[in-house]
Amino acid sequence: MELELPASIKIHPVVNVNRIALYQEQVKGQKKIPPLLVEINRKKKYEVLKILNKRDVREKLKYLIR
Repeated sequence: MELELPASIKIHPVVNVNRIALYQEQVKGQKKIPPLLVEINRKKKYEVLKILNKRDVREKLKYLIR
């Protein structure tokens, strides 16, 4: 499948159809609630309840947390 892109974008215009996903709207009435901030040493920070997973992305560790 070939994409129609502006000339200013310098990427290959062909994409594997297996990489394309349909857009899914947010469920009606569902709200994205940001996590609560905790104050530590007069600075607002997020409290990590649990580390669910970790992975190495471009030589940096990224964590999936709850």
